[in-house]
Amino acid sequence: MVKTAVILAAGLGTRLKDRTKSKPKGFLELEGISLIQRSVENLLAAGIEKIYIGTGYLSEFYDQFAGNYSQIETIKSDHFKTTSSMYTLYNMREKILDDFLLLESDLLYEKNALSILLNDSENDIILGSGKTGSNDEVFIQTDSHSNLLNMSKIPKDLDSLDAELVGISKVSKERYLSMNKHYESLQNPKIDYEYVFVQSAMEKPLRVKKIENLVWCEIDDDSHLDRAVTKILPKIKEREMQKIKRNILLNPGPATTTDSVKMAQIVPDICPREQEFGDLMEFVSHGLTKIVGDPKEYTSILFGGSGTAVVEAMLSSVVPQDKTVLIVNNGAYGKRMCQIVSTYDIKYIEFKSSPIEPIDLTALEDVISKNRNISHLAVIHHETTTGLLNNLSDLGALAGKYKIEFLVDAMSSYAAVPIDMKKLNIQYLTASSNKNIQGMAGVGFVIANRNSLEKLKDIKPRSFYLNLYAQYENFIKAHQMRFTPPVQTLYALKQAVIEAEEEGIDKRYQRYSKCWEVLIQELKKMNLKYLIDDQYHSKLITSIFIPPGVNFNDLHDFMYEKGFTIYPGKVNDYDTFRVANIGAIDYKDMEAFLVLLKGYLNK
Repeated sequence: MVKTAVILAAGLGTRLKDRTKSKPKGFLELEGISLIQRSVENLLAAGIEKIYIGTGYLSEFYDQFAGNYSQIETIKSDHFKTTSSMYTLYNMREKILDDFLLLESDLLYEKNALSILLNDSENDIILGSGKTGSNDEVFIQTDSHSNLLNMSKIPKDLDSLDAELVGISKVSKERYLSMNKHYESLQNPKIDYEYVFVQSAMEKPLRVKKIENLVWCEIDDDSHLDRAVTKILPKIKEREMQKIKRNILLNPGPATTTDSVKMAQIVPDICPREQEFGDLMEFVSHGLTKIVGDPKEYTSILFGGSGTAVVEAMLSSVVPQDKTVLIVNNGAYGKRMCQIVSTYDIKYIEFKSSPIEPIDLTALEDVISKNRNISHLAVIHHETTTGLLNNLSDLGALAGKYKIEFLVDAMSSYAAVPIDMKKLNIQYLTASSNKNIQGMAGVGFVIANRNSLEKLKDIKPRSFYLNLYAQYENFIKAHQMRFTPPVQTLYALKQAVIEAEEEGIDKRYQRYSKCWEVLIQELKKMNLKYLIDDQYHSKLITSIFIPPGVNFNDLHDFMYEKGFTIYPGKVNDYDTFRVANIGAIDYKDMEAFLVLLKGYLNK
């Protein structure tokens, strides 16, 4: 955990004219509290134990201020008039011996900005935001992995404007040493630290973490100060009054979300037919698709609704009137597929399989080979009732062998278990916003092969609202849903997509797997049994046998009071409850749950 912070405070602040003739701009007061005091109090509240302030102009103000805090040390630059921010940072090289947070002294920002960086597993991060309209922006250009490519105040200098620089970053000791070497080689004392960040990023990737609706501002002139007083500070105070309790959701979804995803929903009201919202829809669709396939070959079609809504949209839209879909039923959600097609009078064959053991591929192929009218094979990837993970590779190969399309409900595996639709021969895949993508509930989506989608226009629609091709066609034309979308949920989903890209699906699955390993090891120590053998387990959801004498409702209520939510089992033949290890949680949360579970059972 980072325990050190560095504040750059050597500048003259000349654009503030009379306001900085007698004091540095870090001492500008808003409601009687200076910027530097606000920032220091935020840092200490976030767990920072040592703060270095790089001073220059009127340094005695900072020296006197530091006398009030044992955690603060000032380091003066005697060359502040002829150098810039990078020299101020370079001048502290004998003091900075650990990873640190880097801040500018003229910032007003919400406390969440610090916790977002401190809680991130990456060692080097530049914090970015969405559009601020401050008229003094430093724009950031990133690559497809959110790594820094360039920064500039002049938009035309960049190929894309992907974020705005906030002025708060997390810097590793290694990165700092690299930046110092670049600075020494450049031999230009007027270079700002932002330029050296760009040079360092060419040598080793440097991630930009964008928080779309972060509340913050920099104060460089009177218009900035007025904006800070009238707009930014009131928003910060409003947000800080909204203390969000963190519940650990160990149910199969919705999953625990980050504060930044929650806060992304706080946006100005907007008509969803505006171009700005269409751009958001396009970003979300493209981002969701990239997780499992090339957007040139696949696309995401979004619906307002639950996961079941998009499974219904897929099944009711893709199977021709005279063809048959073969559905693998090895749990409650395979059964639900059968219920959906039965409602629409779609021809189907139900292949019943064990809810706790792998699918018998030989028997499944025998059914396909004897029924040449089958056009589609449908399966649940991760059977959420038990934790069984079906083998998509074998099933996709089987579908390819018989030239039938492969439909996958990946509701509780998408954005956790790595999936490559092309390699697995998947034509249609469904998921929702509220599970492993770690967004809010309310949006379901079908990710589909574009060539397969085009064939749907020849199939007579069975549903008006859930018409997959009509929704796809409308999105191509206008980047809109046909009907009113859940606006705020989509803003949250955009932030969730950004955070999924930042973490990476492989790393996310590693984090989930670590939680599962901690859970399983302790269950074995406690002699608690669970349904699925480890070799077939998804490592996402575990169905645990309820011990004799334990009432699930009592256990649930005990855990709920402590901030943990567990879920009942859904397999009639077994008396179980379920524990999911998905969402914005880590193994420490699982350890805390297990301490409570042991205490409850011992009682």
